[in-house]
Amino acid sequence: MNNRDHEQSTFKEAILLVNLGTPSDAEYFPTWRFLASFLSDSRVIEIPKLLWYPILYGIILPFRSYASAEKYKNIRNEEQGMPLYYHSKNILEKLRKRIARDDIIIELCMTYEKPNIREAMRELKKQHIKSLVVLPLFPQYSATTTASIMDIIGQEFANWRFIPNFQFINGYWDHPAYIDVICQQIVAHKSQVKQQRKLIISYHGLPKRNLQLGDPYYCLCHKTTRLIAENLSLKETDYIMTFQSRFGPSEWLQPYTEDTLRDLAKSGHTELDIIAPGFITDCLETDDEIKREYQETFTEAGGKKLHYIAAMNDNKEAIEFFYQLIRSRTHIIS
Repeated sequence: MNNRDHEQSTFKEAILLVNLGTPSDAEYFPTWRFLASFLSDSRVIEIPKLLWYPILYGIILPFRSYASAEKYKNIRNEEQGMPLYYHSKNILEKLRKRIARDDIIIELCMTYEKPNIREAMRELKKQHIKSLVVLPLFPQYSATTTASIMDIIGQEFANWRFIPNFQFINGYWDHPAYIDVICQQIVAHKSQVKQQRKLIISYHGLPKRNLQLGDPYYCLCHKTTRLIAENLSLKETDYIMTFQSRFGPSEWLQPYTEDTLRDLAKSGHTELDIIAPGFITDCLETDDEIKREYQETFTEAGGKKLHYIAAMNDNKEAIEFFYQLIRSRTHIIS
């Protein structure tokens, strides 16, 4: 074997898991930095920066950073930090063990905050990888999440002389194994109770304008919901699909989760089940918004208990799903 053949044989393949990101700590300035990065992304806020930045830096960040930091304090684990980060890290570590190949590098990064995509790719570049698989931890594609990752990767590749073989998994909203994991979560939860409760299937919202401009996210959420319902043989009266996390005065995708909870409480529902299948890991939107804020909303409207069904996080079924997803969608695992 000559030197060139030897060099090629030592080249490794890489898998890059990408989640949204989270503040490094539940304090004002780390939260400010995270929100500034997130809300400065033109994929997230489609307003000309000349108009948006004075609002963002003059009004939103000074006040929202404080309020959001207080919410992050509610969910921060003293030993492990923020849920989104430590659940994602646990997925990384368990997936490494499941794949167990010395010639495959698996890393985790975030679109916003650290460890970020640019830093992760630059480290991979130093290792002379021959192929790269990017796996966003967003089941339903949206330009506001998945496309932002592609933007950054494209910008980084523009500075590389050698571009590795590249595969981008842009979503898995209808992958049978993903649907099965979600349904297993629901079945396991419902097996612990005797009474039948209506199920709320809640997704992160988007401005309605995004749908009108061609973002397929709304339709993909509907498909995921339909497949869950079919898998569990749910009747139309057994569940409701909703959208949470509104921001700003514009109209967002409907029905809104909080309004639905109020209406159901007022119509006599005292207990409800709720799951958020668009979130692979538990995070602020599940651990605080659903479990605390929406519980308060439901109680104030006359309800009693909102039963949250946890995200898949790093359970063994989730790890097997990711393994099978990578195996079926890429060449990297034979």
